Amino acid sequence: MPEINVLYVDDEQQNLNSFKAGFRTRYRIFTAISVAAALEILDREEIHVLISDQRMPEITGVEFFKMTKERYPHIPRVLLTGYTDVEVLAEAVNKGDIYRYITKPWDELELHNSVLNAYDHYKANRDLSEKIIELQKANDGLNRFVYSLSHELRAPIASAMGILDLVKMEGRTEESGGYWKLMDACVQKLDYYISQTVQFYKTARFKAAQEQIHFEALVRSLIDLYRTSNGTKNINFKVEVDEAGEFYGDKFRIEIVIANLLSNAIKCQRPEEPDKKVEIRITAGSEDARIIVADNGVGMEAAEQARIFDPFFKGAQPGGLGLGLYILQEALEKLNGTVTVHSIRGEGSRFEVHVPNNPENNG
Repeated sequence: MPEINVLYVDDEQQNLNSFKAGFRTRYRIFTAISVAAALEILDREEIHVLISDQRMPEITGVEFFKMTKERYPHIPRVLLTGYTDVEVLAEAVNKGDIYRYITKPWDELELHNSVLNAYDHYKANRDLSEKIIELQKANDGLNRFVYSLSHELRAPIASAMGILDLVKMEGRTEESGGYWKLMDACVQKLDYYISQTVQFYKTARFKAAQEQIHFEALVRSLIDLYRTSNGTKNINFKVEVDEAGEFYGDKFRIEIVIANLLSNAIKCQRPEEPDKKVEIRITAGSEDARIIVADNGVGMEAAEQARIFDPFFKGAQPGGLGLGLYILQEALEKLNGTVTVHSIRGEGSRFEVHVPNNPENNG
């Protein structure tokens, strides 16, 4: 049996002596006659199970457990009581302040089994915490590797895109049986995947920086960026921005939100639609900014709408990683923002985002 460190707190020395005499061969026992003495032991020793009497002159056992819960959340707490204060005990159990309570005078076998079960509970939580830390370290390492690799790939991809732009300028894209066009499409797709990967990493890791947001300029620059990509020449972008006052927020994540809404609206256009539209309406005030992006594309069924913010969910649309709207939602969580969607299959989709103004945090 592993060595189990048990701390018993009671204001009566006789009870402490009885507990130590009955269980000294089974556990490594620490006793404290006051809360102050108990806190000293908790700071000094690794305690696996904490036991306390309910009725003490300074503080009740339940109150003591509440005090220690925040600082030592993984230590299971067992309450000994000679009184039946049902409401207090029920509240303590429901809130997780105590693992178990036992009536006094205690039954030695019952108390022993309770300590063993409490230790198993402690060990399971400790092992789980260690596994979580290991997984977090592995995940952090993997994220850093993927980000570093994606970052390194940007340079050769940019060079390839530059060469393809020269081919377009010289009007040679029809040469070699259209292979230039095929190569251009593949490079554009690879650049998009890398951009999504970098966005995903930065959204999860980077700390928010507050600055003044100029929505009109931001939206126009994003539209200009998308116009250089394939598939946007026949789309009519309609922009309405009402900036009633200064708006402050995390520009990096707000840009990610708007960019992914635009990207989604562009990808969801119907090829056969002669009048492709993407409407962007933004109202920024002293309280928040409301961002609406609507399209007349393929739309979604209700079942799809319930899953669009799941990672790697692509719905009926081909291509893409299925990360855009997931990254959008991750960014909004950092912004304390919200998003809602209304969509009808065959008619289009409408996304509405609300982001709070943070003027007190600027600079």
